[in-house]
Amino acid sequence: MMAPVLSVENVSVRFPGARGDITVVDDVSFTLEAGQSLVIAGESGSGKSMICQTLLGIAPGAASVTGTRIDWKGRDLLRLRDHEWQAVRGAEIAMIFQDPTAALNPLITVENQIIDAIRAHRKVSRSEARARAIEVLGLAGFPEPEHRMRSYPSELSGGLRQRVAIALALSCSPSLIIADEATTNLDVSIQAQIVKLLRELKDRLGLALIFVTHDLGLASDIGGDLLVMYAGCAVERGPVNDVLTDPTHPYTRGLLRSAPTLKSSRANPLRPIPGQMPKPGSVGAGSPFRSRCPVVVDGVCEVQRAGWTSAGPRHDVACHRFAVEGREGVR
Repeated sequence: MMAPVLSVENVSVRFPGARGDITVVDDVSFTLEAGQSLVIAGESGSGKSMICQTLLGIAPGAASVTGTRIDWKGRDLLRLRDHEWQAVRGAEIAMIFQDPTAALNPLITVENQIIDAIRAHRKVSRSEARARAIEVLGLAGFPEPEHRMRSYPSELSGGLRQRVAIALALSCSPSLIIADEATTNLDVSIQAQIVKLLRELKDRLGLALIFVTHDLGLASDIGGDLLVMYAGCAVERGPVNDVLTDPTHPYTRGLLRSAPTLKSSRANPLRPIPGQMPKPGSVGAGSPFRSRCPVVVDGVCEVQRAGWTSAGPRHDVACHRFAVEGREGVR
């Protein structure tokens, strides 16, 4: 096992509220090695994007981020001052945002946006930065980059804008790229192309990749490890294929049952998870999924958060029922 380039230990994110702090990420831990993929999956509001923002130091100003440590190549990101983030954000850790239309400046050409990003972090001439811009646009699958890079974002399709966003993320040769719902606004065929591109870039360049999604189907395409989030809490973690073929948390099982497949039909309908995710700050000390769980342990899940139980090699689940009865208890 290689030493991880990123180690997140017991990180929580809270916001002030009228009746006390509101927790949106609660005691989350994970590690990531160079060249490894980590998929963070869960419904909207589960805390996925807030984790990503924390790793870049761009959590909203009112946020209070606490934890044991966020170790990035031997530096604790929790202790960085604002000016110290400049050496990390964009240069060592880069993000591809969900909406490239909002992420790109509509008044500046693709060429100048990438050149400006490179020269903000690297002491290079404009011609050197332009050559690098052409290179990363080519890596991102942007067609005829030397000619079309003079385009404005509004002149490009959604898929091409996302390729520009990927090129921007690659421009300063980061060690980690975070793709935060980077395929959500794209049609299915373009989604598949972007996922394939990200996977190939990770392997070709030796990047670590965090891929955030609510679609477990995309998780299997990315590969690597999977962290399932619910209401700010991590509830299951392990190799993607192990978690998807043998899900052990009732929430993970519910997500898979509610996703359409080729076998979905009137005779074999989808089975949505009943109820709604609890509002931020309302989970309390009990298991976060208890109000929607079909196998809740009465008198336990209401008052106590489940710890991690092994479900296989590197596969862990935080579930009281599984801890007592194993797989049969959560089927």
